[in-house]
Amino acid sequence: MTSLASHDTAPSAHHDHAPVGGRLITVPFLIALAFVAIAGFILVQRFAHGIGAVSNLSDGYPWGIWVAIDVVIGSAFGCAGYVMALLVYILNRGEYHAMVRPAVMASLFGYGLAGAAVLVDLGRYWNFYHMMMPSYAQPNSVMLEVGLCVATYTIVLILEFAPAFLERFGMHDARRKLSKILFFFIALGVLLPTMHQSSLGTMMVILGHKLSPLWQTQMLPVFFLTTAVLMGFAIVVWESVLSALGFRRPMETAELARLSGLMVYAGLAFVVLRFVDLAVRGQLGAMFGAHGTVMFWVETLLMIGGIAAILPVASRRRGKALFVSSSLFLAGGIVYRLNVYIVGLIPAVGPWTYFPSLSEILITVGIFSLEVVLYLVFVKKLPVMHAVSTKHG
Repeated sequence: MTSLASHDTAPSAHHDHAPVGGRLITVPFLIALAFVAIAGFILVQRFAHGIGAVSNLSDGYPWGIWVAIDVVIGSAFGCAGYVMALLVYILNRGEYHAMVRPAVMASLFGYGLAGAAVLVDLGRYWNFYHMMMPSYAQPNSVMLEVGLCVATYTIVLILEFAPAFLERFGMHDARRKLSKILFFFIALGVLLPTMHQSSLGTMMVILGHKLSPLWQTQMLPVFFLTTAVLMGFAIVVWESVLSALGFRRPMETAELARLSGLMVYAGLAFVVLRFVDLAVRGQLGAMFGAHGTVMFWVETLLMIGGIAAILPVASRRRGKALFVSSSLFLAGGIVYRLNVYIVGLIPAVGPWTYFPSLSEILITVGIFSLEVVLYLVFVKKLPVMHAVSTKHG
């Protein structure tokens, strides 16, 4: 992997895109497809017999990994398109333009499948459309805002990714017409994640003393938005390094080196703010004895490890350091969100305990496996990745 750093090449000057090509049916593809099939079989039982037939959810833990991982963490994975649109179209950093389309595709998968996962967790899933009806709306509900934002953003992502389909099928006139109005949806695509990612934190502020003092703070919206930005950058770097390795493509070394610098700033901001917040609230002692102490340190050390791996500027041009750092940042963001939604939860009455059932785990694995299947289909058949010269292809 380190040798990839020697390919200090860039996308074509015009940022053209082209399918990667190659065989679609491979061993990784078939393994992922098998997990999708297993999840599909369990989902039939869930919708036929109810949530209780396949999950360990209870009155004490009404939300399990389907919400914490598939939705809260999955949507953070989907912030790749958010941060790249912010960089390229709002901050006018055109040098990252070639990385926008793969990022938007990752966002589309993350948000689309997060929306599907919500249906798995809904007890009365057949009433899901009530959210869209004003007569049922509770305008003071944070959950309503999150639901509407996620649904709208998924539609925005479909439109942002539509040019890849239009180019693939030669619909150039439609492509030109869409380009004329795309700026409006790109602006929405920056606004909506800012709203609902911070609101995912706001929802847990409402829990009050039911959440461990290590995580219960008025700063939760800020921390959720910070981790969304951090995980958005990290998934772009992680996916770019892996695709360069897997498809034997040149790594976008110069762009990734600059992005990794932004990851360091976001990671530092998160860690420093976490300790400042604990100090201001008088909860520094909670780091050594409150509910969830061990997981607090796991989360913190993962973040610090991500920063340390690429703190020397020279390391940001090495594939191995970029992969390790982005992996640690992703793991840190995952653990933080898992801590807030499950680990740090203290049910008011009980005793209640929660550990996901095998069926819950297999459904979550199946949902992420579906993302892998779709990723392989899209990058091999659609113009998603930037075109490279034949000597590297």
